[in-house]
Amino acid sequence: MKKAMYILAIVTFCLFLIMLINYEKKPFVDFDKAMSDLLFGNDLIGAFHILGETTAIVFIALILLFVLWLVQRNYRGMLFVLLTVGMGRVWNQLIKNWIDRPRPELSNDLASFSFPSGHAMIGLLYLFTIAYLLSEALMENKKVLIIWVIAIILTLLTGLSRIADSHHYATDVTAGWCIGFTWFVICVAWYEKRNQKLNKVIDNT
Repeated sequence: MKKAMYILAIVTFCLFLIMLINYEKKPFVDFDKAMSDLLFGNDLIGAFHILGETTAIVFIALILLFVLWLVQRNYRGMLFVLLTVGMGRVWNQLIKNWIDRPRPELSNDLASFSFPSGHAMIGLLYLFTIAYLLSEALMENKKVLIIWVIAIILTLLTGLSRIADSHHYATDVTAGWCIGFTWFVICVAWYEKRNQKLNKVIDNT
């Protein structure tokens, strides 16, 4: 993984901390209101919420684990998926319950808390995980670029759908993307380090 990714992960973590500390202050409240005014009621963007629903993520993750297990025999890849998506979900719930931020008024019927957005965070994690594993398998620059562009666009739309539906504030969504990307880079660093160790063992045998 390129050093720029580590730097970006540090930047996104710092941005997450800034929003965590300041989301109730006027500049961030104004940002939330501006994004809500811009996106609220947009049915086209709102439709992408399905990509971040727990049922869809579990279904896709199980298919991914199945392929890694039976087709590729990539057991480290399976653990990589469990770390990014599974542990990412745990982190999201822990942070939500710790911050205890209520959702927007129109979403009072939802039981869970608001900060950070699970759709934004877990959506990024599972879409980026799929893109990363596909990129590892294909190794063709043009196809890899297309895969990552699609993953990024879907990640953005999944997060923005929560603002359009008034289920999250814009700061929730942005924070979800930030901490999600940071956790993704940590998991990729572990995965690549484990692969490097395995390759050294193979080379020495």
